[in-house]
Amino acid sequence: MKKQTQQHNQMMPYLSPLRSVLALGSLCLAAIAFADRPEQLLALVQQNCIDCHDGQDGEGGFDVASLDADVLKRPASEKELFKWIRVFDRIHDGEMPPPDAGEMDASEHTQLVKGLRQTLDQSQSQLHRQIGRVQSRRLTRDQLEWTLNDLLAVDLPVAELMPEEERTDGFRNIAQAQSMSYYHLEDHLRIVDAALDYAFVRAFSPEQPFRLDLPATRIAAKRKGQRNREPELRQDAAVVWSSSMPFYGRINNSTVKVSGWYDIALNASSIKGPEDQGQRVWCSVRSGECTSSAPLLNWIGEFEATPEASEYTFRAWLEAGHRLEIRPQDRRLKLGRFNGGQVGFGEGEPQDLPGVAMYHLTLTQVFPGGDPDRVRKALVGDLNVKWAGNKDAPKPRRGESVTDALARFALVSQQPAQDLRRRTRQFASRAFRRPANDQVMKPYFAMISQGLEEKQPPLEVLYHCCRAILCSPRFIYFTEVGADAKQTLASTAKALPGNAIGGRLDDHAIATRLSYLLTGHGPDWTLKKAADEGKLQDPAEVIKHTRRLLKGDNLDHFVADFTDQWLDLADIAFTEPDRRMYRHFDLTVQSSMVQETRRFIKTLISENVPAHQLIDAKFTWLNNRLADYYELDHKIEDDQWRRVALGDHPHRGGLLTHGSVLKVTANGTDSSPVVRGVWLCDRILGVPIPDPPESVPAIEPDIRGAKTVREILEKHRSQSECASCHLRIDPSGFALEHFDPAGRWRDNYLVRKGGSFRSGPKVDSAYQMPDGRPFESFQQFRELAADNDDQVARNFAAKLLTYATGREMTFADRKALDQIVVQTADEQYGLRSVIEASVTSPIFLNK
Repeated sequence: MKKQTQQHNQMMPYLSPLRSVLALGSLCLAAIAFADRPEQLLALVQQNCIDCHDGQDGEGGFDVASLDADVLKRPASEKELFKWIRVFDRIHDGEMPPPDAGEMDASEHTQLVKGLRQTLDQSQSQLHRQIGRVQSRRLTRDQLEWTLNDLLAVDLPVAELMPEEERTDGFRNIAQAQSMSYYHLEDHLRIVDAALDYAFVRAFSPEQPFRLDLPATRIAAKRKGQRNREPELRQDAAVVWSSSMPFYGRINNSTVKVSGWYDIALNASSIKGPEDQGQRVWCSVRSGECTSSAPLLNWIGEFEATPEASEYTFRAWLEAGHRLEIRPQDRRLKLGRFNGGQVGFGEGEPQDLPGVAMYHLTLTQVFPGGDPDRVRKALVGDLNVKWAGNKDAPKPRRGESVTDALARFALVSQQPAQDLRRRTRQFASRAFRRPANDQVMKPYFAMISQGLEEKQPPLEVLYHCCRAILCSPRFIYFTEVGADAKQTLASTAKALPGNAIGGRLDDHAIATRLSYLLTGHGPDWTLKKAADEGKLQDPAEVIKHTRRLLKGDNLDHFVADFTDQWLDLADIAFTEPDRRMYRHFDLTVQSSMVQETRRFIKTLISENVPAHQLIDAKFTWLNNRLADYYELDHKIEDDQWRRVALGDHPHRGGLLTHGSVLKVTANGTDSSPVVRGVWLCDRILGVPIPDPPESVPAIEPDIRGAKTVREILEKHRSQSECASCHLRIDPSGFALEHFDPAGRWRDNYLVRKGGSFRSGPKVDSAYQMPDGRPFESFQQFRELAADNDDQVARNFAAKLLTYATGREMTFADRKALDQIVVQTADEQYGLRSVIEASVTSPIFLNK
C-alpha cells in the first residue's frame, strides 16, 4: 500500500499538468458552446443586473435592457460592441454585481466571463480579418515634413503650413480622426511645391549662405540717448538687465534677410549675478518680429551666463524679417523698474540689477539636409547632368525660380526617355515606400513621353514627374498590403492604398511601419533592402532593425515625438502658471522640465530599465536651474545636464514627479485630483476610466479656501453613478495633490485673500487604492502603484502600438497585449524589451 502511494505521488507531477490541460479544455469547450448562444449570455446578464440597470434612468446611466444579442453573432466594431465590452469589464473585475446585490453564482460567473471574452474576441477579430484592423491613414503634417526632407535631402519646416492634426487621447495619427478635404489637399500641394522648388534651386544654384557678424557695438542700440528695448552699450559689452518688459533684449541688427537654419554663436557673461547662485544668470534666446503687432516668440534655447565670458551655441530656424531676443530669464532675480515701456541708457545699473553682457554674436546660415551635391543626387540620382553652357541663361541670384536654376544645366544622354523612366521609377519607389511596378509607373511614363515630345527640357520633365509622385495617394497614404493578399498592387492600381484586406502585412509595409515608428520617415536603404529580400517576416530580423534604429538621432527623435503625444508634452506651453501664485516658474524652468522627461525616457529605453521605474525611479536628469526649482540639495556646478541619484527621496523620482507631467495635468491656477487622476490612469497606470455620464457636472475648486477639494469631492463621490469610477480615479489624483500646478511640492493650498494669496488648508494625500490598500503619503502611493509593474508595462505597450499603428487598442488586441507582458516578464518588463515585443506582435505585424 505504501509502495502504491509512493508511485501515486511520483506520478502526480506528470498527472497534474495533464489534469490542468483537461480542465482548461473543458472550460474552453464550455465557453465555445456558450459563445454560440448570445441569447443565453444576454439572459444571464439581465438576470443578474436588470434590477439596477433597467431603462435610461438605470444606475450609472447604463441600461441592460438595451443590450443587443444579435451584434455578438457577426463581425462588429468596437463602437457596436461598446456596451458589451463595458459589461464584460465590470463583471470580470468583480465590480458587478455589487456586494449589496448579492454574489453571482460562481459557475455562472465563470461561464459568463469565458463566454463573453471569446464571443467579443471572435466578433472583432473576424472584422479585422475582413477589412483590417487599421483603416486607410495618411501621413500627418509632421511625417510629411520629415518624409519630404528625407527624400529631397533638404531641411524645410513645412509642417506649419498645414493645420494642426486632431488629437485622439493625445495622438495625432489616429486614422479614424484624420480628415482629407479640398483645403487639406490644397495645403499638401503648397507644401510639395515649396519643398520641391527649394530642393531643385539648391541643387542647381550656387550656395549663398547668409551671415551676420555682430560685435557689441552692433548688438547694442544705435542711439545712446534714445529710450528703447534694445541692449545698451556699457564699456565693451551690450547689456540687458533683468526685467519683465516684453521684447526687452531684442537685437535689431540680428534681423535675417533669408529664411533658413542658422547656427547662432554668442559670447557673453553675467553681470551682478546673485551670490547664492554663484553670480550666474539664466538667460533665454528667442526669435520673432519682437513687436506688439506680432507678439509671438519662438523658443530657441536657454543658457546660464557665468561671470567669465563663455561661448554659447544654438541652431534654430529663423524666418526672414525675424530677429533675436536675448535676456535674463529667471524669476528668482530682482526685476528692474522702467517707466513708459522703454529703457533709457544708464537706468538699469543704479538699480543694482543682474544682467547679461554680450560681446559678440554671429548668425550663419546652414543646411542640415546636406550640401548641393547631396540634394542633386537625391533628385537626379546617377543621371549625367552637366553645365549647359547657355550664355542666355539667367545669372544665379538668391530666390530664383526653378526654371531659371534648371536653365543652366542639361541632361547628357543618348536615351533621355529611358534614363528619365529609370530615374523616375527609383524616385517613386522611395516615395511610395515599396517597389513601383510598371502598372503603377504607367501615368508617369506617359508624362515623360509627352514632355519630351513637346520639347520640354528633360530636367523640367523630371521635376514635373517628381511633383506628380509627391501628390499621389500612394505617397500621401500608407500602402499597407497583406502578405497573403491575392490581389497585388498591379491589380489595385486604381484603388486607394491602405484599403487592402486584413492579415499579415507584407515586408515593405512592415518596413514602413517600423521606420515611421522609430524615425518619423520612410525606410532607409538597409531596411528597404531587408524588405526587398523578404526578410521582415522573421521576428528576429525585425528586432535586429529595431535595435539598429533605436540609436543616436533616431532615438532622440522617437523619444521627442512619442512623449509629445503620449505624455502631452506638446501642450507644455498651453497654460502659464499664475505669476502671483507661482513666482519661481519661468520659461527656463518650463524648457528644462521637458528636457528632464525626454532624457529620462531615453535612459529607460537605452538601458532597458524595468517598467516600474516609470513610477519609482531612483534617478532623474537635472540642470542646476531645475534642481533649485525642485528644492533638491544637488549642486550642479554649470548649466550642463547631469544624471542625479535620488535614492528614496519622498517627493521626487519617476514620471509622476516630473514638472512636465504635473504642469500639463493642471490649468495654471489650480490642480484637480479628477483631471490628474484620469490622466495618470490612462497614460501611465493602465486603469481604464469610462467617460462620465452627461448628467454629472464638472467639479469646480473653491479658490476662497472655504472647502478643500477633498470635501467637494466627497459629495460628488456619494452619488452612485460616480462612485465606481472615482474608486479608480481618486487614489492617484489625491496622491498628487502635494504638487502644485507649476510642479513644485506644497504642504498647503494657496487661497485668495483680497488681491493676494496666502497659505491655506493643509494638503491631505492619504487615501486607499482601488483594492482597499491604504496609503498615508505620496511616497507610499508610489510604492503601491509601482507594484503593478505588469499593468504599467502593458499600458506602455498599448500606447506605443497606438502610436505605431494609428489605431487605439481594441478588445481583440487584449490577447496580444497580455502576451507582450508574459514575453517580457523575465526582463522585469524592460522598456526596450517591451518595444521589441510590441513590434513583433500581431497588432504591429497585421493590417
